[in-house]
Amino acid sequence: MPKIKTNSGAKKRFALTGSGKIKRKHAFKSHILTKKTKKQKRNLTHFGTVAKVDAGNVKELLGLKS
Repeated sequence: MPKIKTNSGAKKRFALTGSGKIKRKHAFKSHILTKKTKKQKRNLTHFGTVAKVDAGNVKELLGLKS
């Protein structure tokens, strides 16, 4: 059996926490920031977690689910 390749885009975007959840960054923080409020930009700075519904797909892309 050949090794399963990790999805290159996914490994740059997601990280595992100690409890096994998947961390992700918020979208809409890269450009056109002048029209967004300070509060909105500040809240987009923090990391979020991937929803349980999507966690299986992300783990498969990262090569964690067998």
